[in-house]
Formats: sequence, structure tokens, C-alpha cells
Amino acid sequence: MSFASLKKQSGNLDKLKEKVQALTSQSESNDKNNNFWKPEVDKAGNGMATIRFLPASAGDGEDSLPWVKKFSHGFQGPGGWLIEDCLTTKNEQCPVCEHNSKLWNSGIKENKDLVSKQKRKLNYISNVYIVSDPKHPENEGKVFMFRYGKKIFDKLTEAMNPAFEDETPINPFDMWKGANFKLKIRKVDGYQNYDKSEFESQSPLSDDDEELEKIWKSEFTLKDLVADKEFKSYDVLKDRLEKVLGEATTARASIDEEPKVEPKVARAKAAAKEPSITEDDDDAEYFAKLAAMDE
Repeated sequence: MSFASLKKQSGNLDKLKEKVQALTSQSESNDKNNNFWKPEVDKAGNGMATIRFLPASAGDGEDSLPWVKKFSHGFQGPGGWLIEDCLTTKNEQCPVCEHNSKLWNSGIKENKDLVSKQKRKLNYISNVYIVSDPKHPENEGKVFMFRYGKKIFDKLTEAMNPAFEDETPINPFDMWKGANFKLKIRKVDGYQNYDKSEFESQSPLSDDDEELEKIWKSEFTLKDLVADKEFKSYDVLKDRLEKVLGEATTARASIDEEPKVEPKVARAKAAAKEPSITEDDDDAEYFAKLAAMDE
């Protein structure tokens, strides 16, 4: 996609809405470099910054979404920590999710408590331009990747689909007709809370198209974050899970029940049943989704 094509599409929200709807209807890894930006909070757990969500990069392609989503697991067992990307990101079966399903279906309270700790988490990743970063002003005027959860993603979708008729829908990823996002972080009940975050009025990120093109070309290619090489295989993850748990995981029932189907196909079918579970789901919602998997 050329920069001219990008500008021509400015203000067109329909295509992005369609992609969001398709994404919603479908049933965190460690930061490995300094290309990720994370807002810093004070001792009380409060912080703020102003950022601008950016459109899909040139490397991601014209029809790409300006974000990628990624599931991950992170928990500690008797044998150490398991911090790995979840294969359900690619619609493949994950041994950790399988193990959680069996724990939940056992009906034992202690097992259900473990599921709460081991459940997969969902993060989104976008390119952002740092407008204001009071804690680290050296970041201002630069492009980073930003990892965020469902609460902030909901803010983005609400901007595209406002609840009230007197509100104008905007494409928050648009460089000309989008809006800056005031990220406000508070500590509520021991957790980071983003409810006070909000979009400013619509405005171009810059009045200089040459500057905007420079910003656009400095974006990171997000599709690389969900490439096959970023994920460990099912068997490697299963082996790691067994070491962390200090015990053998149970057999893959979904594959054993379908011996004539290739394992990769069977895993894909099982992954399609995996509930959409995010870092912001409460335990009751997660358990309800997990229980429904075997219905």
C-alpha cells in the first residue's frame, strides 16, 4: 500500500468495522527488545500519557488490521515458571489449555483454583506514536509497539461504534481524522485500571504529510509477532508443562478420539472450541466458558 492510498482511505471506517466484527465473532509474551513502550506508574500505581494509535504498517499490508492479538500463559509451578505464547493464537490446540480443561472438568475445587492461575490471557499489540510521556519525555515523538488488554481495546471499539446518536464515530487509527488517546492509569483493588482513559477531539497527528509519511514508514511490522517461528511446537510446550507441573499431563483426548484424522487437523478442530478468554475476564465468566467446551 502506498502513502497516497493510505491518505485516500482516511475517514473510511467501514472496512475496519467489518474486520473488528469478524474478529469478535471468532471462537502476552515477554518483550524481547526495546521496541515496546510501557507507561510508567508512580508508587501509588497512578500514571498517565498521551499516545496516538497508528494505522497498519506498510509491511503488514493494505488489508491488515492495525493490531494483532496474542494469547499467552504465565504461571509458576513446582518445577519453575511457564511463560509461553499460547498456540490458540494460531487456532491450534494448546497443551496448557487442554490441561486446564481437564482440571476444570474434574469438579475438584483445588483444580479449579489452579485453572484461575493458569488460564490463557489475551493481549493486543499496536503501533503507537508517543505524544506525551511525563515520566520519560525522551520517548516523545517516537513510534513504539504497545501491548494492551481488553479494557483499552474496548475503548477503541467504542470510539468506532459510539453508544449514543450525538457521538461521531471515528477511526482511532487514522492519522488525519483520528484522535489522541489520553491513557490514565489508576490502582483499583490492587489492579491497574484504565476506566478514566479517553480520546481527545479529532485532529490530525500532524499537518505535515511528509512528517506523517515518515512516522508511518517507521512503524513495526506486527505480523512478525504472530509468525510461526514465534511459537513453540505442541510437543515442546507439553514437555515444558510437565516439567513445570512436576507431573505428566493427561493424554490428548481430542486426538485419541479421532484416530483417522491427522493430529494437526484434530488440534485445529479442538482449538476452534476454545473459549475466547481475556486477561479482563473474571473467574466466573472464564469457568462458564471452559465448562461449555465439552457440552
